[in-house]
Amino acid sequence: MAGIVDQGRVTRMTSPAPHTSRPRRLADWWRRIVDRDPSPGGDRVERDDEPIDVTSPRRGPTSPMADGTPPPNTDPPVVPAERPGATNPPAGRDGNTPIWEVAAPTADGLDLPPLAETAHADLCVIGLGGSGLAAITAALDRGLSVVGVDAGAIAGRAAGRNGGFLLAGTALFHHDAVRRFGRDRALAWYRATMAEIDRLAAEDDQVRRVGSLRVAVDDTEFADIERQLAVMGDDGLPVEPWEGPEGRGLLVPTDAAMNPLTRCRRLATRALEGGARLYADSPARTVSGRRVTTTDGTVHCDQVVVAVDGALGSILPELAGRVRPLRLQMLGTAPTDEVALSRPVYARYGLDYWSQQPDGRIALGGGRDHGADEEEGARPEPSTTVQGHLDDLLRTGLGVTAPVTHRWAATVGFTATGLPVCEQVRQGVWAVGGYNGTGNVIGAMLARVALDLAHGGSSDLADELFET
Repeated sequence: MAGIVDQGRVTRMTSPAPHTSRPRRLADWWRRIVDRDPSPGGDRVERDDEPIDVTSPRRGPTSPMADGTPPPNTDPPVVPAERPGATNPPAGRDGNTPIWEVAAPTADGLDLPPLAETAHADLCVIGLGGSGLAAITAALDRGLSVVGVDAGAIAGRAAGRNGGFLLAGTALFHHDAVRRFGRDRALAWYRATMAEIDRLAAEDDQVRRVGSLRVAVDDTEFADIERQLAVMGDDGLPVEPWEGPEGRGLLVPTDAAMNPLTRCRRLATRALEGGARLYADSPARTVSGRRVTTTDGTVHCDQVVVAVDGALGSILPELAGRVRPLRLQMLGTAPTDEVALSRPVYARYGLDYWSQQPDGRIALGGGRDHGADEEEGARPEPSTTVQGHLDDLLRTGLGVTAPVTHRWAATVGFTATGLPVCEQVRQGVWAVGGYNGTGNVIGAMLARVALDLAHGGSSDLADELFET
C-alpha cells in the first residue's frame, strides 16, 4: 500500500504494483501452510510413562534442536546492508532484539538461575512464554506447587517477539474457518477467544482495546473480505466495513493490542510472588508425566505441561510431523508522526501486518511468502530476503522514513489443520502449541484448558473446540 502523507497522516493508501499481480501465488502459499495433509496417527495418543531422550538423533535435518533452536547446518541469515530505505543497522547487543524491549518493564528480578538440583512439585511446566506462564499462574490459583523451566529466558522465543496482536478466532479468517471446521466449531473458537481477550484486558491494564483492521491490497482480496464480512455478520459477530487511511476492508472492534514482552514479564513476576520456582537456561532433556530432567537438574512431579509452540516437536518427537517450525520476522522504527495508526492492521491475507505503538514507533512484520521454504526450520534471525520486503513495505507501502532501529525474528509453530495442539501426548504429559502465528490469545486460553484436563480430568471448552 502506498501512502500519501498529509500533515503527518496517511490520507489515502493504494496497492503497490509489486503485489497486485500475485493473489494466486499468495493463496497457493497459504494453502501450503494450512492445507497440508495431517501426518498419520494425528489423533491423541497416550503413551507409557517412559521418558524419551529428546537429544537423541531422531531429529530430521531441518527439525529444531532439543533446546528449540534450528540445526547448526542452517545457512546463517544476513541482515540487509545499508541501502536506500533500509537505514540504520539492527539494534540490541545481538542485532536481533525486539522493539518491545524499549517499553517493557525491566527484567530485574527475572534473571533466573538454571535448574541445578532435584525439585518436587505438583506440576512442571516446560516453556516460560505466554502460554507456559498462563498455565503456571492458573496452577497457582488452584493451590498447586509449580516448577517452570525454559531453555532460554522468559519470553525469549515467539511469546516476546511477536506482533502483539490480540485477535479473536483461529488463524483462519472466520469464513474460512466455517468452511473448514463447520459453523458450530468455528463459532465456538471465535466466542471463546473473544472471552479470552476480555479476560486478558481485565487482568492487564496495558492491553489496548483498539480493534484490528484487515485491509485489501487488490480487488481479489477485497472480494474475500466482503465474504468474511457477510459470514461474520450472519453469525452475529462484531465486524464493520472499513474505509480509511489504512485502506478499505473490515474492522473488528473487539480485538486488541499489547506489548507481548511486558505481559510475559508481568506474568513471571506474579508467578514468582505466588511461590512458583522458575528456571532459565534449563533445556528439557527427558520428559515423562512423573519426571523432567534438564542439563543439570531433575523435577519430580505429578503432571507436565509442555508449552513451547514451534519447538514442540523437539521436546515431544511424536509431534514433530504435526507442528512445523517456521520463522517470523519483524522490524521496528524510531518514534514517528508520519502516520497515525490507531490499531493493528493485517494485509495480503494476513501475510503482512503492522501497528503503531503509543510512543509512535512502528512495529511491522510478515513476508514469510517471500522467504518461502527458507523460513521453515530456519534460525530465528533476520534474513536479507524477508527484511528487504519489510523495508519496501515500510518505505513504499506506509510511506514511513523514520529510521529502522530494531530487526528480529522468532520461530512459531504451524499445523496442517489450522488448529493448535492441546492434548495428552504421553501419560501425564500435556502439550499446547502450534498456534499458527496467533498464540497470544489462543495460547493463554489453551494453557488453562490443558490444566483443567490434567488436574480436573475434563474441560467443557475442550469438548467445544476439539473433536474429542
